[in-house]
Amino acid sequence: MKKSLLDFLPEHAALDPVSFHMPGHKGSQLYKKLGYGDILDKLMDCDITEIPGADNLFQTEDVILEVMEKYRKLYGSKKSYLLVNGSSVGLIAGILSCTKRGDKVIMARNSHKSIFNAMRLGGLEPVYLFPEIMKEHGILGSVSPDEVSGLLDENPDVACVILPSPNYYGICSDIRAIAKVCHERNKVLIVDQAHGAHLRFMGEGYPMSAEEGGADIVINSTHKTLASWTQTAVMNVMSDRVDLGIVEDNLQILESSSPSYPLMMSLDINAEILLDPDKKRMAFGEWESAVEIFYERAKDIPGLRIIEDPMLDRTKLNFDMSACGLSGNDVEALLNERGIFVELVTGNIAMGMTGIGTTREHVNRLMDALEDIAKGRELLSADEEAEEEPMFSVKLEMAAVPEERMSRPIDECAGLVCAGSLIPYPPGIPLACPGEVITSEMIEYVKKLRSMGEKVIGVSSEGCILVGKQNKK
Repeated sequence: MKKSLLDFLPEHAALDPVSFHMPGHKGSQLYKKLGYGDILDKLMDCDITEIPGADNLFQTEDVILEVMEKYRKLYGSKKSYLLVNGSSVGLIAGILSCTKRGDKVIMARNSHKSIFNAMRLGGLEPVYLFPEIMKEHGILGSVSPDEVSGLLDENPDVACVILPSPNYYGICSDIRAIAKVCHERNKVLIVDQAHGAHLRFMGEGYPMSAEEGGADIVINSTHKTLASWTQTAVMNVMSDRVDLGIVEDNLQILESSSPSYPLMMSLDINAEILLDPDKKRMAFGEWESAVEIFYERAKDIPGLRIIEDPMLDRTKLNFDMSACGLSGNDVEALLNERGIFVELVTGNIAMGMTGIGTTREHVNRLMDALEDIAKGRELLSADEEAEEEPMFSVKLEMAAVPEERMSRPIDECAGLVCAGSLIPYPPGIPLACPGEVITSEMIEYVKKLRSMGEKVIGVSSEGCILVGKQNKK
């Protein structure tokens, strides 16, 4: 018999695993260390609804408004909104609040799937930004302000610009420069800062947060790197270019009408930690010193390469052991055997996501494991190592979005127009979107991912995908 979640989750917790994946709290120890252990014992009793005194997420006047005010103070926003349907709902609501049906939107092609879903829901036309390629590592890097400026000049009728910063690997874009070119043309800039909710609170050596950089709307997944629970996030409206009434109406349309009070409570706990100097110093001091252990010890491990870049959020630990003859999947499997679990594998790169709950012990266990994995392995020459071009860098052929859809076996879909979305998860960046022509290279890539046990949203259990009824013309 297959295990149920009720079996799997306690068994996994009993392994005492080292988490280099989201969420950022990394388990109960952070809460216990900072004085919130009693809350965990009363969790079921905190699962309530909108009783008197509990306020209402969609008409905040009391205790929930107080939490929102804490985030407004923390991020310096015009107004901050609690999200209990993840960053996705904030991104969709933000985009729909700044557009009308049929508008053009400049968006990064490596955006999260929720942004593509906003395009579909709003009947919007995407104009794609293609991030720079970090060829040495085979991943996409930052978005160039010059490319944003050029696309705005070519498309003066766009409603807004949206891009991720940091991206999944922690590479940030120059938001201050991008905000400048957007605002010179009176365009709204929306930043998906799902992976950078912590940047405003880090010490020196970290990129500037999007709030400080001048973005108009910033969405933060506080659960990814900070102390709130999975599915929680915060939407910060930073300027008068955005109508708060429209934002609030879209949020009440899109979010659950039964928001979880335990989730909102975790957002309050997270805010308290950030506002309390002693708690913040304790948590961030441990976290930042743990991150530095990674970069110091990495220098001494033969065959281990890491990503270092001035625009990198250093809390994302990107490492590559292809010089030891190991792919990212190989490294992940060897780490899993040692009770260490990373967030993401792409080609030769494994990415460990640290967070506010990451300790020196966690990082030392990772580095001990990497030393052990590297021990005794013969290093390959540069010519022997395989290089991979990011699939998301390909500028795909476009066609009309199909009005009629049908399922077809994936092997029969080369040359047809995608009518759903093909989304490797993680990282949740669509490989193909509605209206893009499916290529044979794309099909082989999806099949390769599935053969390795990776998840690709949009492929049915029967191996079919949604396409338009007619071939491209």
